[in-house]
Amino acid sequence: MHTVLTDRELLDSLTDEVELNLHRHVQIADGWQPHDLVPWSDGRNFGFLGGEDWDPSQSQLGEVAKLALTVSVLIADNLPSYHRELGKSLRSGPWWRWVGRWTAEENRHEILIRNYLMVTRSVDPVELERLRMDHMTKGFRRAPLHLIDVLANAAFEEAASGIRHRNTAALNENPIVTAIAERIARDDELQSEFFADLVSAAFDLAPDQTLRAIADRIADFRVPTVALPDGRNSDDVLAEAGIYNPADENRLVFAPLLDRWKVFTRTDLGEEGEKARAELAHLKG
Repeated sequence: MHTVLTDRELLDSLTDEVELNLHRHVQIADGWQPHDLVPWSDGRNFGFLGGEDWDPSQSQLGEVAKLALTVSVLIADNLPSYHRELGKSLRSGPWWRWVGRWTAEENRHEILIRNYLMVTRSVDPVELERLRMDHMTKGFRRAPLHLIDVLANAAFEEAASGIRHRNTAALNENPIVTAIAERIARDDELQSEFFADLVSAAFDLAPDQTLRAIADRIADFRVPTVALPDGRNSDDVLAEAGIYNPADENRLVFAPLLDRWKVFTRTDLGEEGEKARAELAHLKG
């Protein structure tokens, strides 16, 4: 019978791996400052301080870039909802330091994009704030997850975010937007790598339990979406523009991580693990 560990046992067993990966992550991820990527000289006061309020004619961004960056602001800003499931159980040691670091990085992304959008008057500031307040109030809810499920899901979510930002950069909207999107994509990819390494370590401890969690999270995977004022859904618009298409998730998000975890070549699986692997057979390269 294969090992099944409690979340507490997994937290304790993976602590050293978290410490090692956190040290590596900080060494690699540091070295950029969000204020460097905001063209502050383009800014001016809005009407409340005697300046000029926003008008659509002031925006120099294309519609796809506006939407992609707006979605990034809203998703990154809603950290209390996204990270609640992980943070509620991790209140000490390297786990807690990682959750703090991850949250701070995501908040830095939101601050950078929002500052850029406001300074350049790329979007309606009133509408963006309305969307942000609405999105934050509603939050993002999912059923309680066990630790391995949280780690696998975070690896998938950050990989998906990296793809979205790489494709935003590929729009070549302007050099600053390209630089912002590429910088954030790099952070997303490093965050996905962090979680993927913890999942790899979980395989060494409980392979069947880990593969079951991966299969469940793939079956239930949903990127957070934003309802737009005109009734459209951000998923549909971004898919049409080639920024992020859920139809490509199997190939671009799941398959690379399954290969990283050697899911289809592992020889350490029991009955439950083999059952989970069979559910993922359609993702085998």
